[in-house]
Amino acid sequence: MNGTILVGMTDSPAARAAAEWAAQRASDRGDRLVLMSVVGGALGVVGEGAVLDDALAVTRGHLERMAEELGAAEVRVTRGKPVEQLLAASENADLLVIGSDYRGTGSRVARGPHGVRIAAAASCPVVVVPQSDLSGRSGVVVGVDGSDLSEAAIRFAAAEADRQGEPLIAVTAWMPVTAPLGVITYPDDYRENAQHLAEEAMGLSLAGLAQDYPDLEVRRIVEAADPAALVNRVSAEARLAVVGSRGRGAVARFLLGSTSHDVLLTLATATAVVR
Repeated sequence: MNGTILVGMTDSPAARAAAEWAAQRASDRGDRLVLMSVVGGALGVVGEGAVLDDALAVTRGHLERMAEELGAAEVRVTRGKPVEQLLAASENADLLVIGSDYRGTGSRVARGPHGVRIAAAASCPVVVVPQSDLSGRSGVVVGVDGSDLSEAAIRFAAAEADRQGEPLIAVTAWMPVTAPLGVITYPDDYRENAQHLAEEAMGLSLAGLAQDYPDLEVRRIVEAADPAALVNRVSAEARLAVVGSRGRGAVARFLLGSTSHDVLLTLATATAVVR
């Protein structure tokens, strides 16, 4: 493909997991791999220049050793605000990969908002890799809701599943009407009609995949459930999950839709956010 995969690096095990994930993808696709780290925290005090120079040198040395271990990887070390620098660099990348310290349902929610902010505002698709063992997994899960961004996520996920010879697992969730107080009884025909409409909507969203990917196995899951919870539950044994980012307009570009946001906070697998 000869694209560019950019990896946001720190000294954390999660970043290492992200780099290894990205290196495997780059090797499979023939893509260029760039490991990028940003030295921040400048205060403007006397003597800080020498400290920053030392930090840059140490960081570069660390990345160069990792690049040698991973294979053909380039190294980029800059100064500034890490999130801003990564977002700027994403303008010239085809994929940005970052790590998350979330380790599954027995763990706390992943630390900090940086991963969510980067996924929302990057100029290219972002893959967030959890600090978990993903070996032996198969299948690509995609969240489908009929939106334009969902269509982009479907295209990304279908291409990924087809390339790997794995099934594409399309997931749609519908949520019944709720009352602020009390419990509603739902007639059978209400549930049946809602389920049918959701299945029809998924069918329309997936139309054309058979023509573009004739050998692709597509599985469909439509349930009454919370969308993020359903995506993560189905993704528990999958190699990759794909969701759409809100990403439209001057303000929306820095926000994620609620489903994408919740999926990233409780990662079940490596998860791509596509705009």
